[in-house]
Amino acid sequence: MISLKTTLLINGVSSAATGLLLILLASPIATLFGVAATDPFIGVGLFLLVFGVFVLITSLKTPINPRVVRLICTLDMLWVVASIIAVVWLAATISLFGLIAIVAVAVWVAAMAYLQTKGLSAFP
Repeated sequence: MISLKTTLLINGVSSAATGLLLILLASPIATLFGVAATDPFIGVGLFLLVFGVFVLITSLKTPINPRVVRLICTLDMLWVVASIIAVVWLAATISLFGLIAIVAVAVWVAAMAYLQTKGLSAFP
């Protein structure tokens, strides 16, 4: 089983990298989603960049604080719920690519939340 530290590192790096991509490539990504507005992509990108750095910092602390990991898991699960709502809400206004991308990211985030929760089982 993958360690909690490794899972957090993967979550932090993937979140921060996705955030950077959304910020730097907001216009082409908006085009892929079939929309003109780039602000939502930049906003989500900024959130993911901050979140990713927070997760990375958490992963590098010794010992890892289980309360902080629970917060990260909660935020990950909220992301999944928000993604489901977004897919339902935006189904008629964004491209199929956009819908698939939202679902794919939600599955990845759910996997991170699951692995982090499993990793927490080592803590009292």
